[in-house]
Amino acid sequence: MTHRIDLSGKCAVVVGGTSGLGNAIAIALAEAGADVVASSRRKSEVDRTASAIESLGRKSLRVEADVRSQDSLKKLHDKVISHFGRIDILVNSAGVTLRRPTIECTEREWCNILNINLTGTFRACQTFGKTMLAQKSGVIINVASLATFVAFRDVAAYGASKAGVGALTKSLAVEWAQHGIRVNAIAPGVFPTELNEDLIRGTERGRELLMRTPMARYGKPSEVAGAVVFLASDVASFVNGEILAIDGGFLASGVNC
Repeated sequence: MTHRIDLSGKCAVVVGGTSGLGNAIAIALAEAGADVVASSRRKSEVDRTASAIESLGRKSLRVEADVRSQDSLKKLHDKVISHFGRIDILVNSAGVTLRRPTIECTEREWCNILNINLTGTFRACQTFGKTMLAQKSGVIINVASLATFVAFRDVAAYGASKAGVGALTKSLAVEWAQHGIRVNAIAPGVFPTELNEDLIRGTERGRELLMRTPMARYGKPSEVAGAVVFLASDVASFVNGEILAIDGGFLASGVNC
């Protein structure tokens, strides 16, 4: 049996959806037919992304949210429910990184990264998951990382946070599957964004990452967005608890020359 990916009639929320890969994901979900609310802390970016979604003929809202605050996420949730009546898809894309030798990383820096990347994802899953549990349906897609699986030098806090996102994804997938909710994650490979561009463009780190990627190039935002649309759709109705690597073969790679 063949299926066409169609998200028409679905309501999607993309937390951290106004820049980088999150923005590409928000736009792709709208192109697939969903009404999409893309939220972040910056009003100008929220407004710009909402306008882009509406230009595709979809509905959106302009709501700022900060994953460091449960109250902020609850406000976002309540406005989406008030306007759309339901939430079908949640994508957790908000994140930060910091390159710092672990011995020099302060406890404040460590806690900030875990608070945003891991605890922020937990907060959003919990806030929106309550409604999905009541609906007995929903899809959650978290953004993990290659650092969920392998270590990258000088980003221990980021790696720990993303390993946690992977574990949280699997735990929720097990807990909530019987209630009609699927929880998966994506693990993007090397995609230059505002978050990491200074670390990889024209650097030794960037050259090593390309050397370790069999496809020998950086990823394109659309290549992440397509995977999320797949996971959000009924085509992936039996996919649950997975962390889908979109990495050009990085994790499969041993020796490349």
